[in-house]
Amino acid sequence: MPIEIKELHINVTIDATAEAPNAAGPAGGGAAGGNAPVDKDAIIAECVDQVLQILQNKKER
Repeated sequence: MPIEIKELHINVTIDATAEAPNAAGPAGGGAAGGNAPVDKDAIIAECVDQVLQILQNKKER
């Protein structure tokens, strides 16, 4: 008997201190622990794209 999931809750916690060693890289800007707003926007845009892709795939079925 198949199981249908009607709701899915995802909680994510991001720890900025875990990213500090990589902050000096090309996208980090050299400030330890400081994330640029552009990075957040890029992540949000990627999430939105993926969600829209999933919804489009569901609609095709």
